[in-house]
Amino acid sequence: MSANHRTGATDRAHVPEHGAAPRRRRAAAVGGALALLMAAGGALAGPAAARTADDTERVAVAASPAGAAAGDLLEVRLRDLRPTQPAIGHDQIHYKLGRYAGTKDEARGNPNKRFDDWCEANGQEEAASAGAGATLADPATFRCTLALGEETADSVAAMKTVVIGPGGSLHLTDGHHTLTSFLETPDGGPDTEVRLRVSDNLSHLSTDAFWREMRARDLVWLQAPDGSTLTPADLPRGLGLARLADDPYRSLVYFTRDIGYAPPSDAPEYLEFLWGRWLRTHVDLDATDLRDPAAYLAAIEEASRAMVAAPGDTEIAPGRTADRLGRLAEWNDGKKATGGEWAKLSLPIDDARPGKLAYAVDSRGRVPAAPDCTRTVTGRHNGPLVAASGVLCLDGATVRGPVVVSGGASLLSRGADISGPVSAVAARTVELCGTTLDGPLSVVGTRDRLTLAGHGCTPNELRGPVAAVGNARG
Repeated sequence: MSANHRTGATDRAHVPEHGAAPRRRRAAAVGGALALLMAAGGALAGPAAARTADDTERVAVAASPAGAAAGDLLEVRLRDLRPTQPAIGHDQIHYKLGRYAGTKDEARGNPNKRFDDWCEANGQEEAASAGAGATLADPATFRCTLALGEETADSVAAMKTVVIGPGGSLHLTDGHHTLTSFLETPDGGPDTEVRLRVSDNLSHLSTDAFWREMRARDLVWLQAPDGSTLTPADLPRGLGLARLADDPYRSLVYFTRDIGYAPPSDAPEYLEFLWGRWLRTHVDLDATDLRDPAAYLAAIEEASRAMVAAPGDTEIAPGRTADRLGRLAEWNDGKKATGGEWAKLSLPIDDARPGKLAYAVDSRGRVPAAPDCTRTVTGRHNGPLVAASGVLCLDGATVRGPVVVSGGASLLSRGADISGPVSAVAARTVELCGTTLDGPLSVVGTRDRLTLAGHGCTPNELRGPVAAVGNARG
């Protein structure tokens, strides 16, 4: 593989997304467990015999959640996964979406990063090749460096994880950002399939006992971005930008990686959320224009320098010191501002290798601006909803009844579950993203914008007839 094949160690080094133990610790545990497993007949494909016994791990592939055991690999559809956290950093997703939609990886002779990310998530290292017609929806159209059956302890340790819950429910415990990126990219979507590593099968427990066990193992994060405490019933029903709330401080921590901190080998769960909660008292993002790359970059510098400046014994979270959470001894790991991770992060969108921040700001800027909500509905609502004026927002709501939008009013439905019908005549803006609608949808003569799909709009599941006539599209 050529020296310029990949964009740098930060992109390729696996760090569990919510701060679980990094590869070195997990590989040892996974390797020990896999040594006890033998693959079921026919479960492994590919030229495994070409690799030595020391290189290749023999892994069991579960046929269904019901029969899955800890350490098994399980193929899932993204639509079937349940989050174990209420929020993600939307700008981390936008970095991925911006890069996935670009062609600069291909211009350097590499597969697009989305194929790298899928191969790693599937336990197959990175992409070896991806032609012009390659699509995440069909893994047969691209090739990973490890074939199925050639998995190693390291490649399996890098996989995202799932816990099987009551009734065979699939609770994602690592990978909310990566898998949301697959769901949001145009050639992915909710039916995209990927393998996950089973952490445990707790399907024998009652719902209450299951969540007690998840809390005891620190496998669920029940804090909203505003710091309020949630219950498991408050968690989103699925992945997606429209379903998982935006925690801008989670994105901020992502951009400070290897500048202000580096995940340690014994990182606690939810490392980035712990740092993010601390940074809320040190950096005011409400006063920062996150659409301006220079202002955003200044906030990242302020945050990363605050992390480094904190004495090592500073308690970032109860029982968690700055050193324990990976505080770097020197800003940018001791490198000048013209080098290291900071220099890479700072590169503009017109560079041959833009920085993560440039991709994120550019991607978010392509999402249509939404009007401010004048009424927001969350939780369960029984009966009709009428938007007679202003902007009605359905934020993860469950609506059992019709939704009517009158002339001049607007509807923004994000992550909602509506029994329908939904109708709008001469509305200003109608936007449905990440919405499940069982009834018919009728939208006529929208003045400013009708959005049912597009960049940054989580795919909907519209089960009834759709009639859209004479609408402005933005």
